Amino acid sequence: MRKYQKILLMYVLPVLILFPLIMWLIWVFTPKTKLVVAIVDKTVLDQSGQEHISLTWILNHNRYTKTPTQGYDIANDYFGFFPKDNEKFRLKGLERFSSEQLKQLSNDADLTYFTDTYGIYKNEWYSKQASLEHSGILYGGLSAQDVEFMQDMKDRHKLIITEFNTIGSPTNADNRNKFEKMFGIHWTGWTARYFDSFDTTVNKELPHWLIGNYKKGHGQKWPFHKSGLAFVNDGGDVVILEDSTHLKDPVPHIITFKYGQKELGLPERMKYPFWFDVITPSLSVNHAVSRFDLNLNATGEAELKKNGIPTTFPAIIMHKGPDYQFYYFSGDFCDNPIGLYTSYFRGISNFRWMFYNSDDPAERKSFFWTFYRPMIERILKEAAGKSK
Repeated sequence: MRKYQKILLMYVLPVLILFPLIMWLIWVFTPKTKLVVAIVDKTVLDQSGQEHISLTWILNHNRYTKTPTQGYDIANDYFGFFPKDNEKFRLKGLERFSSEQLKQLSNDADLTYFTDTYGIYKNEWYSKQASLEHSGILYGGLSAQDVEFMQDMKDRHKLIITEFNTIGSPTNADNRNKFEKMFGIHWTGWTARYFDSFDTTVNKELPHWLIGNYKKGHGQKWPFHKSGLAFVNDGGDVVILEDSTHLKDPVPHIITFKYGQKELGLPERMKYPFWFDVITPSLSVNHAVSRFDLNLNATGEAELKKNGIPTTFPAIIMHKGPDYQFYYFSGDFCDNPIGLYTSYFRGISNFRWMFYNSDDPAERKSFFWTFYRPMIERILKEAAGKSK
């Protein structure tokens, strides 16, 4: 026994200590690349920057910097809501910019990424009750200045990335319509999410407003106990699809077509157990990279059709041409439960299997490592090449 302990101390332990150090040193000496990214995030409850952490992780890991030497700071390098102590905050969104300043920003930026415009609600901020109940908006929604800035970026043939809830509530109809016309995309008014249990005695994270709105339209009844999908529209209507009753498999998946697999490094099939919206793009303008597979049975398909919800719709669309470049991610792709500390180790993706349990249908870390990270790395690499 002592012999094996000696071997462990002499050989195995030093390797375990040195290997992370080597990975960190390789990262430190990786050359920096200047890439100016205008990040817009209006849903920042604390300095963890959860709604843009995945993007900042990739920028940091790949040594992209906002100046020739200075990297991106998750708590400061974005436009939107900035939390402070004692329920105080600062608003540093594009709303404070004049048209000339927006034009200057579009000239300086290589690309823009709108990670979240849902915003901050009063009960979330003042009573810290998360989002189980709806309350008055404190700050949020796509603004006229946001739309103007995107138009400036489009006019300059720059890359524009947007995702789930960019034009959802609380964005007003006028700004939503301008966005839809600008990029050839239409939001149906529906958003949805997978829940691992609809049993209110088990899942305490079920939003109270979701249950309440369903009961209003169904005789105050909530008959669900299994896992499944909840759809909600901008009018407050709720449609529930439950495992076995409506779904062959309760977890939605993203199916990626050949282009996305080859050019963006995406897997052919990936589970996605978080928020997404239902959009219909103009395919004369945009190209569908991926689509959602909801694993519907005949009853589930009939339920969606009865409520005017498409049974199939894109997960990723893009426009890639000499006039402009545009991506829309129908899911809340940039919000993943990861830590920024792993971005400081070069080659860490080779050990991604250590960070999640793929057997858990509700876990979301595998989505970051297997889907989001390779896609965004390829998009940023191409953008950096063009910026030079």
